[in-house]
Amino acid sequence: MTDLHQLRIPLAKKFTKKNAIHPFEDAASLEFFSEKNDASILVFGSSSKKRPHAITLVRTFAYKVLDMLELYLDPDSFRRLNQFKNKKCAVGLKPMLLFAGTPFENPVSDEYTMVKSFFTDFFKGEPADKVDVEGLQYIVSISARDSVDGEESKPSVHLRIYLIRTKRSGQKLPRVEVEEMGPRMDFRIGRVKEADEDTMKEALKRAKTSQERPKKNISTDIVGDKIGRIHLGKQDLKELQTRKMKGLKRSRDVADEEEDEDEEDIVSDEEPAKKPRKA
Repeated sequence: MTDLHQLRIPLAKKFTKKNAIHPFEDAASLEFFSEKNDASILVFGSSSKKRPHAITLVRTFAYKVLDMLELYLDPDSFRRLNQFKNKKCAVGLKPMLLFAGTPFENPVSDEYTMVKSFFTDFFKGEPADKVDVEGLQYIVSISARDSVDGEESKPSVHLRIYLIRTKRSGQKLPRVEVEEMGPRMDFRIGRVKEADEDTMKEALKRAKTSQERPKKNISTDIVGDKIGRIHLGKQDLKELQTRKMKGLKRSRDVADEEEDEDEEDIVSDEEPAKKPRKA
């Protein structure tokens, strides 16, 4: 539980107090936590003699339990995050998700499609229109093999997390390598509570504003104000209409120049023209 919490910091909140909670019998306590912390997905860890090392994933809608999935952790193959002595990814980055195995591609909803849906919501975080390539530092791999005829137990779900390393390759594109970061978890699927059909239909509804067709060159900023972009043709600045001022008229300037020339040409008969001084 601590390792899962560290992967979702700062979007997750951890509670360590031990409470007698049985999600599949009475989920009132989980619904209280959901409403108090405004959380739509919960992860509950418990261990008992009958169900050891159990992790229950819970999704809520309107602070009521929507569906639940119980996973049993294999303690023999489990490795904690701090057991891998290497550099960890930065806090708050969005991971890349990889689901490997045909059980996750079943068109009919079953336990494995619920695993895919739950872990997608768990690692998705806040929606983002753009993602910086520098922020793609680790990948979450969830795999499951095909079931074999006559096999009683269902195939396990393997959770692995790898760091992404880019190294020089001598070419334009770098060489990409992966290094296991931890934690390492193997799960067996336990009890499942599917969502009610009417409740799920209500939960999947979208607001009318999101269904509107986006208008071209019109967007909305963080505050909620509409911003429009206008495309203009090529402008000819010679024909740009400026503010008219009488002092800037060309006819006035030409008339002033003509008057100055006339004054220079007129010489008084009474006063002789002065000779220029010699330098």
